[in-house]
Amino acid sequence: MRARLVPVFFKSGMDADYGAQLANLAKLLADDAEILPPVATGAPLPEADAVLFPQLIGDAFKQKAQLLAIDRPFLVMTSEFGTVAMWDWEIVSLLKAEGAQVFTPYTPEQAKVACRALAARRALRGATFLVFQDDPGEGMQASIFKRFYWWEQECTDRMRERFGLRVEKRSFKALGARAKALPDRAAEEVLRARPFPTDASSPALKAAAKFYLAIRDEIAGDKNVRGAGINCLNESFHSNSTPCLAWNWLFEDTGLLWACEADTMSLLTEYIVRESLQGDVMMSNVYPFLMGMAALKHEKIASFPEIAEPEHHALVAHCGYFGLLPQRMSSEWKLRPKVLAIVDDDATAIDARLPVGPVTMAKLDPKLETLQVIPAVLEGYANYPGSDCRNGGIVKVRDGRALMDRLYSHHQIFTTGDRRVELGLAARAFGLGVDLV
Repeated sequence: MRARLVPVFFKSGMDADYGAQLANLAKLLADDAEILPPVATGAPLPEADAVLFPQLIGDAFKQKAQLLAIDRPFLVMTSEFGTVAMWDWEIVSLLKAEGAQVFTPYTPEQAKVACRALAARRALRGATFLVFQDDPGEGMQASIFKRFYWWEQECTDRMRERFGLRVEKRSFKALGARAKALPDRAAEEVLRARPFPTDASSPALKAAAKFYLAIRDEIAGDKNVRGAGINCLNESFHSNSTPCLAWNWLFEDTGLLWACEADTMSLLTEYIVRESLQGDVMMSNVYPFLMGMAALKHEKIASFPEIAEPEHHALVAHCGYFGLLPQRMSSEWKLRPKVLAIVDDDATAIDARLPVGPVTMAKLDPKLETLQVIPAVLEGYANYPGSDCRNGGIVKVRDGRALMDRLYSHHQIFTTGDRRVELGLAARAFGLGVDLV
């Protein structure tokens, strides 16, 4: 995907500097943008994601009305380094004050993020998220799962209305039956071809491999399917496995994004983060230490680790371990036997770790109007043998009380590094506000 950018020039014409800068930007953005033929201010615009300003001059003040009539975002890249020039702040601030959406990258990477996000937003129209579920909320731990917004028709409708995204629902029961019916030799072949660290049993590995094959065949190379999810815990009785290995392999195979428990809100967040940053993502649960026994009881542990400033820390854990972490993103990775009691005895889970250091959490709000961005530091890991948290991450946030007041969901999307600036740009490209916690 590449953004479609239409350069705009002022009625005084394009001088040599304009042409040189446009050629420079074409090279800088070659992987992320298609630059269309330039158009004069006030002239009809072709179909494009944004207008590009390789040059701003004083004519902008006189032609303000024509500029403000443009119904696309503005990308200002007026320095030879692919960034905004400091002399443009006067014009930019006026345009912003008049209501224009203006991107002013001060690093080349920020410009690329804006382009990737604009292209990703366009690609969502007509795209599909594929979810496998039959009667969500009515199965295992119904008292918990019935509280989740992503299964509501209102949520699905909002995704279609806001972004043109289609959520297609198929039967998990039928998928599980097809996976079980696959011959053992098919599973054995794929396991031989793709070795990985594991201490799971042979029946569990075969079940996981069959699940992968069944999901792969369901998607069958459909390029409109940008992400998928399965109601794997709440309706776990439909399968003798869990899809963790399948999601890892499908991400490696095609870049397919996934969501635990068919959480389409998390899946859409993953899409925004992944496509805008071109960085790997993972999904997990967060349990702020301030939640006390409400979190501890759920994870079947006695206490949080004793550390300084516990009020600003959270435990990160999902399905017994740190979270659903792609193998290529991990410093350590192993497929292990299941931990949770609500899944089949042959189910498996990923036990993996990210390198310690800065991370960023992100999540969309229920109305799809705001992207919450939470810079944090992954400080280490805590192990609780025999619990539902055998290997959990410990993250420190800037303000744990603000986190408790404003957190959108227990499900969070993680990417490595402090990416608050880039995610702010991505959010704006998707027409979203930013809630920085």
